[in-house]
Amino acid sequence: MGALIEEPQLVRTTRRRSIRLADDSPVECAACDQTRSGWFCSLGDAIQTERDLIAATTYLPAQTTLFTQGEEARCVYVVCNGYLKLSVGRPGERQTVVRVASPGTMLGLYAVLNHGVHEVSAESLTVSQIKPIERSLFLQFLATHQEAAVRATRCLGFEYRFALQSTCRIAGPESVAARLGRLVVDLGQQIGMRDVDGKVSFPQLLTHEEMASMAVTTRETVTRTLGQFRKKGWISIRKAMIKIENSYALESLL
Repeated sequence: MGALIEEPQLVRTTRRRSIRLADDSPVECAACDQTRSGWFCSLGDAIQTERDLIAATTYLPAQTTLFTQGEEARCVYVVCNGYLKLSVGRPGERQTVVRVASPGTMLGLYAVLNHGVHEVSAESLTVSQIKPIERSLFLQFLATHQEAAVRATRCLGFEYRFALQSTCRIAGPESVAARLGRLVVDLGQQIGMRDVDGKVSFPQLLTHEEMASMAVTTRETVTRTLGQFRKKGWISIRKAMIKIENSYALESLL
């Protein structure tokens, strides 16, 4: 079985090495190879067809804001392809990255269900394919289809789990190495895929400054600590991909 993540094509920017999708053509749900069992994007064929009637596909260039913290939630967004970072913070100040959203993720769900505002900001890290669904149409869709409502509930459960991971990472370990080790493992669980050797790899989408915000430390410390992880053989970094070589060693730091 081959690697499940294709080798990324690097695009030089002033901020980061970003990963561009190899194919910018629309991918219909029935032909999508990123569908995950139990997620909102893996509904039955008949329900998917009806959902596609109320959800138009759109593309975001890399480093484009989808919505901002405090903005009224008018749509939910299903991520079909690409990656987005979710962050919190006041405008003009340092932003804290909460997590990275990958294909299959539904963004803005809690805010739409509660007729509220977005609690985070979302910005594309790569070229991304998104399906926005207007709030009233989405709520009517959930009321009509029980399977869709169950999937939406499961998505809320995923969001709770990710929030809990973030809280445990920040509040639990006292050492920076432990927090950063936990972050690497969390990113592997959230956006990683298992390679042919059974080990997890994930795209290096975040700058060291952004990783520092997630581990409550400094950019310099992230750079130094990741270097130590590599020297010990716990991780490897090649072609903008981070591979977890020894997850037990990283988790044992906790």
